[in-house]
Amino acid sequence: MADGGANGPDYAVDLSNCDREPIHVLGKVQPFGFLIALTADWLVARVSANSADFIGLSPDDMLGRPISDMLASDAIHALRNRITLLRGPDSVERLFSVPLIEGGPAFDVAVHFSGPMVVVEAEPASHDEMEASSTVRSMVSRLAQAEGMSAFLRDGARQVRALTGFDRVMVYRFADGGDGEVVAEALRPGIESFFGLHYPASDIPAQARALYLRNIFRIIADVQSEPVPVVPAIDPTGAALDMSLCLTRAVSPIHIEYLRNMGVGASLSISIIVDGKLWGLFACHHYAARLPTFAQRSAAELFGQIFSMMLESRERAETAAYEGKARQVADRLLSAVAQDHDLLSNARWLGDIVIDTIPADGVAVYIDGQMTFSGLTPDEPAFAAIVSMLNRVAASQVFTTDNLSRLLPDAAAHADRAAGLLAIPISRRPRDYVVLFRAEQLRSVRWAGKQDKHIEYGPNGPRLTPRKSFEEWSELVKGTALPFTPAELRVAEALRTALLEVILRLSDSADAERQRAHEKQELLIAELNHRVRNILSLIRGLISQTRDSAQSVDQFIGTLESRVHALARAHDQITADRWSPARLIDLIEVEAGAYLGERSDRVRLSGPNVMLTPACFTVLALVIHEMLTNAAKYGALSDHGTVAIDWRVDQDGSLLIDWTESGGPPVVAPTRRGFGSTVIERSIPYDLGGHAEITYRLAGIEAHFCIPSRHVVSVLSDSADRERARPAAVVTPGLLLGRNVLLVEDNMIIAMDGEDALRDLGADVFTAASIGRAREAIALNSVDVAVLDFNLGHENSLPVADLLAERGIPFLFATGYGDGLELPPRFQHVTLVKKPYSGATLAQALEPVINPGA
Repeated sequence: MADGGANGPDYAVDLSNCDREPIHVLGKVQPFGFLIALTADWLVARVSANSADFIGLSPDDMLGRPISDMLASDAIHALRNRITLLRGPDSVERLFSVPLIEGGPAFDVAVHFSGPMVVVEAEPASHDEMEASSTVRSMVSRLAQAEGMSAFLRDGARQVRALTGFDRVMVYRFADGGDGEVVAEALRPGIESFFGLHYPASDIPAQARALYLRNIFRIIADVQSEPVPVVPAIDPTGAALDMSLCLTRAVSPIHIEYLRNMGVGASLSISIIVDGKLWGLFACHHYAARLPTFAQRSAAELFGQIFSMMLESRERAETAAYEGKARQVADRLLSAVAQDHDLLSNARWLGDIVIDTIPADGVAVYIDGQMTFSGLTPDEPAFAAIVSMLNRVAASQVFTTDNLSRLLPDAAAHADRAAGLLAIPISRRPRDYVVLFRAEQLRSVRWAGKQDKHIEYGPNGPRLTPRKSFEEWSELVKGTALPFTPAELRVAEALRTALLEVILRLSDSADAERQRAHEKQELLIAELNHRVRNILSLIRGLISQTRDSAQSVDQFIGTLESRVHALARAHDQITADRWSPARLIDLIEVEAGAYLGERSDRVRLSGPNVMLTPACFTVLALVIHEMLTNAAKYGALSDHGTVAIDWRVDQDGSLLIDWTESGGPPVVAPTRRGFGSTVIERSIPYDLGGHAEITYRLAGIEAHFCIPSRHVVSVLSDSADRERARPAAVVTPGLLLGRNVLLVEDNMIIAMDGEDALRDLGADVFTAASIGRAREAIALNSVDVAVLDFNLGHENSLPVADLLAERGIPFLFATGYGDGLELPPRFQHVTLVKKPYSGATLAQALEPVINPGA
């Protein structure tokens, strides 16, 4: 028991005595030093009764007087300077070899704040010339070379023993319940080892553990010494001095008795703090009185702080490595379940996968009343009882226990198969679970004496007397499993979230698919009727507009024919080029040209050269058609206004389109929502999973559309910015005439299509399926430009790209990865074409590569 105490006779005799002991205000110091407490204006408010033994001034000589009247001016100056360095409420500063009295001996001094008071502690200077930072640096360097956690802890104990000279140094680790275990030890030959011993939580009570967080270094120099009182014990307000941070603070009598029972003459502890919590202690014992020098203690405290940081780093690295491996396994599980949801009820398969992630002895799955098992598990009735219990306690969250029989007494019958569990809910209600089981660990725990303390009338009154025997004894721990670690619980929570998402998606997919099919069928029928009426109306309008401006019958026929062809091209684009991706700019220009002809400059376009998937192109063509129809009938194009269409691709790769009308008649929101408005507002969200927003402003309609990145095939390097619409560019068949093109592609069919497309453009083509073949082709032939498939099976084409770059040969990459491909920085500028590509797409991508200045 650490610093659990006896400070008065009024405590009831129970196991909470030690937890209530006010060990931070015992009001006494150890006699190896003395203490002075100063008010804010540096008057002596308290002083230890042994002050005259050190500086010749008794408490009566000092209390109430300015400290400057008693201590040397240089000492006062040094103390004031050191106090300015104090940072935070628990900071302590040290000074070495300071003469406190003119002509007197030197002292090693510590100074800190205790509430509004300045507390000065001093002990005779040891004149130890040890350089703490250099010593600790060499200790840390040695510690960093330790391989594995056991070696790291053991070497830490050895380093502290070498520095302090104590007979025994233990690394003492706290469990969640407050019990502790000696996990590493360094000791003088000939004394008994405590390695592996367990100590109950009452040995180091709660308030002592809290104090270890504040004051990380604690020395008890001589358990036989008589503590010295601090005078006065309480101030005029009745408050005792808070001595939490005092280096000389005395020890409670019960802890002294505890140490004497162990035969310990001196002790030292250094707190090990990880993630802001008390992980454990360096607990040092000496079998005679021992006081390391002030410098040694300072170095040991610094080493303890650095050891804590190194331990935290090692634990985090181990946890990160485990969680990284677990994420990979979890990703495989989720990918498989998403493709075949029947796997979720296959307990053997699921158990093999999950146990690779979170070690367990068995797994059981409960879905819609169906139970499946794998490995060591309870039987069906017992598992049904466990599920019923989980529905009461788990609250749809990951739940774990290492002793199931505490919650479900009947579970003791199957503790040999399932003593502990980890339950992962996989439904919205507390109903369906994946449950991992661990069997009981029949382990022999070596306790340092019996945990139950007997009430005795000891030397401190009717109090709990510390255990008189420290002979280890064994307790067989039954019905308890190895607990699941915090890292394993985090992985389980990640699995819960991901599996729940998959379950919900699968359970809703059938109904949603039927509903979508029904709605799409109705939409297509209505669209057919709507489009036929619109086309007839549009053709009549074209005839009327063309007739008004025509000067002759031949001119009328020619103009009308060109406009009808423009309207037909708007519909043909979705099936042109074997259903390949098409350009957004072409879609808008063709639609605008069909309506406005020579006045198409009233539609101003601005944005990058974006290629869209055929499915997206179809939906967007319908939306643009309806927007232009409305603009021509009621909006800016019905008068003398303009329409500005701007688009861009955001950081996520999504296409954002802004439609702004201006200069037309005042806009009034429609009172009846027709089919055209429904198509504009619903088709992009419904069919593409994007967003559509239309605002009827008085000055003109504004609309904003968002097309998700999966529908954007590529963004080519040439800009589509322009002030007026123009016909789509026509690819020249002889673009590559007389040029030698290297095509690197490992798929034969894709290579044949690529060869045909390049030859149609006039190229002589060399094809290679691997890096070796590509290098050979470059060495034997004159290559003008290259098209490189990025992924070549078990390798990629980056070595070929490096070779081409060295020789100054232009090239582009082709890939089926889409937006998932990340090129190295040296090739960020290289054009990227997404598969599948057409001849036109390839030509558009190659033109700026071949003619960069054009």
